[in-house]
Amino acid sequence: MAGLRRIIALSFVLAIGFLLVILSCALYENWWPLFVVATYILAPLPNAICSRFDHTYDVLSMGNDNQGIVDAGQFITGIFIVTGFCLPSVLAHNEIITYPAMGMSIAGGLLVYGTIIAYTHFFSQQSEDTI
Repeated sequence: MAGLRRIIALSFVLAIGFLLVILSCALYENWWPLFVVATYILAPLPNAICSRFDHTYDVLSMGNDNQGIVDAGQFITGIFIVTGFCLPSVLAHNEIITYPAMGMSIAGGLLVYGTIIAYTHFFSQQSEDTI
């Protein structure tokens, strides 16, 4: 039952995050901040793809030779996350969007990324406990 409450709370926070990004576009009649949503979608993908190589272990080499691939995936994920925060700042600095729209877009990004991190934290712990 506690897992269901966590999912409901996380989905509520995620919806508020997306609502802030959409409101930053609709209230100020400028749809450029909507490009931040693309970074929300693309950010977890490199980490998810490259983490599949983490589970291979070669007995003859006595180590994990694929750590570079995992690190590269985490680096690319970090690039997308930084882009999600810096894109509204650059758009506001160039006066393409207003500063309140920038603030709403960054706040929505914080909520969305926080939800993703909380989801992976809660449910990766739960799967480790069952082993």
